[in-house]
Amino acid sequence: MSDFKYQILENYGVLSVSDNGWTKELNLVSFNDQIPKYDIREWSPDRRKMSRGLRFEKAELIKLGDIISDLE
Repeated sequence: MSDFKYQILENYGVLSVSDNGWTKELNLVSFNDQIPKYDIREWSPDRRKMSRGLRFEKAELIKLGDIISDLE
């Protein structure tokens, strides 16, 4: 079995910080040398552990932004 690899290419911001120090972030991440995608998930303080998250292509993230902008 091959090793699981990931690389955070860019951090766009922290959405929240939990009591245990984990941060929910929006990042551009490449998993297993694949094309990077925009990624929202929680990361441990040392970034060695992560929660399950959501991954978006750029068009999907823009559409999500449009939907959020329409919220009142």
